[in-house]
Amino acid sequence: MESLLECTVGLMIGTELIWSQMKKAGSQILVTTITESLGTFLIVSLVFGVIFWLIDVPIYLAFMFGGIALATAPAPSLSVVNDLKTSGPVTKTLIPMAALDDLVGALVFFIVIAFVSAHISSAGIPIYVVLFLVFLPVFIGMITGFITGWMMRHTKTSQGALNVMLVMLLVSAGVGFIINGMLTAPVLNFMLIGMAFSTVFANMIEKETLDDIMKVMNPIISFSLVIVILNLAAPLDYHLILSAGIYTVVYIIARAIGKYSGAYFGASVTHAPETVKKYLGFTLLPHSGVSLVFTGIAVSVLEGPVPECAAIIQGTIAAAAVINEIIAVYMAKKGFEWAGELHMVEKEAISESERTSRAQQKGNLSGSTN
Repeated sequence: MESLLECTVGLMIGTELIWSQMKKAGSQILVTTITESLGTFLIVSLVFGVIFWLIDVPIYLAFMFGGIALATAPAPSLSVVNDLKTSGPVTKTLIPMAALDDLVGALVFFIVIAFVSAHISSAGIPIYVVLFLVFLPVFIGMITGFITGWMMRHTKTSQGALNVMLVMLLVSAGVGFIINGMLTAPVLNFMLIGMAFSTVFANMIEKETLDDIMKVMNPIISFSLVIVILNLAAPLDYHLILSAGIYTVVYIIARAIGKYSGAYFGASVTHAPETVKKYLGFTLLPHSGVSLVFTGIAVSVLEGPVPECAAIIQGTIAAAAVINEIIAVYMAKKGFEWAGELHMVEKEAISESERTSRAQQKGNLSGSTN
């Protein structure tokens, strides 16, 4: 059951990775996404690398922190966009970045996990084997996703397409479960299966059909995410969170610096508008949901060989997720406010209405003159 829920959570990311939309985003948004993601990874990894080197904690743990820090929760910022009707350069940059950011974050995180897994493996598993096992779920998801997309394209109604997707989601999880059982240890990541599965079929069907499917699936995805997070957080207790202390503060500050400076640098080199350079970074600060899923994966890798490292990550990210959720949503709203984009949709609608009215009046005057 847990594997199926993790597959379902993968739909949250995969259905946002629409190739046609990413092409429209252009090189400016692509470059900015890469710089803010990799900038965050480098700064967080460097800061924790120095700290862990000084206190004799394994350095690879710093890279795991860096990989988790990449995860952005776009929902809070996008809710500000919807609720406060923002419009402008920052808004237009953020929306396509939401999907690209998840893609870059997942790619970097799972590469880090592969290298750390190979490093701490008591069986001495070669790195290429670990990389294969890490990306095997992607291959599974791509195959089942292609079959699903082909079937959905031959389905006449959105309801029929939804039924096909649900059946094939079960098949995808089932295939992963069977292959997991054939391995010496259950190492497949089912969220990656769901992510690859949904990315492929989402790019094969009409946007209207995908929107109809997601209207039904979004509440299910939200429920699955809550259950997965609760399951991952089950081993946590408040002692772990409280003992994280300085690590949590360092993590929140280092991640914020990485997101802001990376976004500023990317926007600068691509000659983005001034408001994008100054304020986009604030809208990228929300950090929960996917970060906790990444944390659970990291803990599952560490808790056997190095349980003390697993405890450090558990406590730090759990505390950071709670604290950052409060601070980051406020800062995201301020970012839009400082950029002058709050309620701009309404103002633009009023301006358009006034222009139309003036044009009509001008036309009436011209008609009466004639």
